[in-house]
Amino acid sequence: MNYELFIRSGSQEVDFALLKDGKLIELHKEEEDNNFTVGDIFLAKIRKTVPGLNAAFVNVGYEKDGFLHYHDLGPKILSQLKFVKAVSSGKLKDYSLKEFPFEKEIDKHGNLNDALKSNQSILVQIVKEPISTKGPRISSELSIAGRYIVLVPFSDRVSVSQKIETNEEKDRLKRLITSIKPKGFGVIIRTVAEGKKVAELDKDLQNLMERWTAMCKKLQGAHHPSKVLSELNRGASIIRDMFNDSFSAIHIDDETLYLQIKDYVQEIAPKKDNIVKFYDSNVPMFEKFGIDRQIKTSFGKTVSGSKGAYLVIEHTEAMHVIDVNSGNRSNKQKTQEGTALEVNLIAATEVARQLRLRDMGGIIVVDFIDLANANHRKQLYNHLRDEMKDDRAKHKILPPSKFGLIQITRQRVRPEMNIKTREENPSNVIDGEIEAPIIVVNRINEEVKRLFKKDYKKITLNTHPFIAAFLTKGFPSVRTKWFLEHKKWIKIQPRDAYTYLEYHFHDKDGELIK
Repeated sequence: MNYELFIRSGSQEVDFALLKDGKLIELHKEEEDNNFTVGDIFLAKIRKTVPGLNAAFVNVGYEKDGFLHYHDLGPKILSQLKFVKAVSSGKLKDYSLKEFPFEKEIDKHGNLNDALKSNQSILVQIVKEPISTKGPRISSELSIAGRYIVLVPFSDRVSVSQKIETNEEKDRLKRLITSIKPKGFGVIIRTVAEGKKVAELDKDLQNLMERWTAMCKKLQGAHHPSKVLSELNRGASIIRDMFNDSFSAIHIDDETLYLQIKDYVQEIAPKKDNIVKFYDSNVPMFEKFGIDRQIKTSFGKTVSGSKGAYLVIEHTEAMHVIDVNSGNRSNKQKTQEGTALEVNLIAATEVARQLRLRDMGGIIVVDFIDLANANHRKQLYNHLRDEMKDDRAKHKILPPSKFGLIQITRQRVRPEMNIKTREENPSNVIDGEIEAPIIVVNRINEEVKRLFKKDYKKITLNTHPFIAAFLTKGFPSVRTKWFLEHKKWIKIQPRDAYTYLEYHFHDKDGELIK
């Protein structure tokens, strides 16, 4: 696997595109005025408690109050409230928690009114950004994420990522962290800590302790609400969470951002800082590396896959529904069951990519092509699980139902990435909008591959003059590339009468090829 990260800076926002083996798998947008990022910690005030919901509404400075449920308080909430009060008033200057007297833990089945009161100062962390009409979802069980570990104040528990499989490694990491962690702080050991030495873990721990101390210094005299700790920007957080030896390049088109990211990579992986590259060209970066093309073809209701298969993605209020279709494809399999399995495996790979790319969350139902063979259904299920194992969002996949449906739940902490791919119709304003021309060109490409696999002696493509020019002009043109790849020539005939995105293939006798 080969990962590349592209960071494009605009006047009001920064775009992050993550490519895996040349294919776009994640796309993020960070706006300058986004003050409510997952991981941010606020000093806030309880506006009101709602016993019927066993929750409180907290003023964090957003137009809608943050929602804090009793189960999100954390068992040490009373200790946190006492600490915040002491630090804010200036009575407590030691932020290490070594000598801090902890309060008793709250009952996990208790009532919120027993722990919180209106107008009380509290530290809360954003766990879900504002989505649609809802305010941010918050938690007072704080955590500060580092490269290898996550620091959890007001706790003593050490836990290890379930993705680290060997018990020996889990025990080794647990022993190391227990020996170096400060009193009053819990630690979650991340998957990337596997195989790391104590010096690397200790350096990460000290960085997190410095961030904790800097946050505590802001509490004294701070107004309510105010952000006291910011999560890293999206570029740095992607690098922190995913950076490994598979990263081959990080391209950045803004010099200031380039220097910041280079410094960060130098800090976490000094031997890899040479992969951070400043992109300086008149050709836009996303255009140069084909990312804009992938964005155009990857978003929208219909998404094309390889070998003619395609997905239809629908969004409802309650869930997302994805339908798998085989499309027009050459059948190499001998049986209908074999064809269905092949299409389903291709579709499963694209489904996993689409969930990450669009950051789709909640309930997702995928309607795969029916498989009669139980082993084939298990193979599909295992393949989908493997494809989604790198997905950083928490998710759960259920085995296929009798109707061929696979249900997925995926954590949603940010608004879904939604990019408009339809464009204004230049031929007829009455029709409103049409698909982007690049999508039709991709569809023509797939059709050409399918037709070349059949024994057609001569093929003619009739299409709108604009599309014909795109396929034939320049060197090497798209048509020339077809010839070099398949050793067959296609005649392209411009048709003025055709609508903008209309095209048809004809055989040597002029008959329409369907």
